[in-house]
Amino acid sequence: MNNADAPHDTQDHAQAERSILVVAHAHRAETVTAAERVVDALRAAGARPVFAPDDAEELLAAGSTLGDVALLGRDVPVGEVELAIVLGGDGTILRAAELVRDGRAPVLGINMGHVGFLAETERDDMDEAVRRVIAREYEVEERMALQVRVKDTVDSVIYETWALNEATVEKASRERMLEVVVEIDGRPLSTFGCDGMVVSTPTGSTAYNFSAGGPVIWPTVEAIAVVPLSAHALFAKPLVVGPEHSVAIEVLERTNGTGILWCDGRRSHDLPPGARVVVRRSERPVRLARLHPAQFTDRLVRKFRLPVEGWRGPAAITGVLPVSAEVAP
Repeated sequence: MNNADAPHDTQDHAQAERSILVVAHAHRAETVTAAERVVDALRAAGARPVFAPDDAEELLAAGSTLGDVALLGRDVPVGEVELAIVLGGDGTILRAAELVRDGRAPVLGINMGHVGFLAETERDDMDEAVRRVIAREYEVEERMALQVRVKDTVDSVIYETWALNEATVEKASRERMLEVVVEIDGRPLSTFGCDGMVVSTPTGSTAYNFSAGGPVIWPTVEAIAVVPLSAHALFAKPLVVGPEHSVAIEVLERTNGTGILWCDGRRSHDLPPGARVVVRRSERPVRLARLHPAQFTDRLVRKFRLPVEGWRGPAAITGVLPVSAEVAP
């Protein structure tokens, strides 16, 4: 091998070692077809498609022609994954964030569902999205995550996890009510009975927090929302605290029943009376890949189909629309 050949071979070797995780459920035929298209495009570019073992098994059982694919954790460690392409809705994106949590791969969502608030692009633009991933034509946006710990009555940590959207403390039985005390930075704020509590990030402010009547928080605002669910109290309003604060929800020992902790609707832990759930900002954010940086206002309008008819805006004065003011559905 001469020196002129060395850079070329090194470049080819590096390209062949690029590992892209593809996350997709085989519940719909169009998702299976989309996964096959993504895999074909990655292989044509010399990249290595990687699947979680469960996804690969489901896709093959659904009749996919993926062939022999690399498996996450067996063939490719998570630290070697460059990026995760997600085919699905917000739930699948949350699962992808969980799969790459121990690495640094950003997550790119291609919406195959309905709202798909976390998704970066729609299924009609899938081929272009994959092309830009291969060309590394994307930006990475870091979103605040939550560190979540459950402590027992002697303050020992008995369970620890994280959340991108929210941590919720809920009653375990429909007929029961939780008696909780809300604590901020080690100081009690209020005690009341409720169906539960939602502790949300700005990313999760358009998810469970939104349904519970909490505020919509722009992703550029670093904050934690605390929202009661059907609370029996006068002072049980949504709260917004800074990211440096610690929020704790304690299930009082007088509670007649048990609670349950859910994080992003995926990870759960039972909460007996006396349990404390302590939530604070995680030191490790979640990384999202962005192809179309745009104003959050436009995303709200597009995803929730908000009415904007009659808007006059700056165009009436300047005759020029802002670059990111595309609100078409």
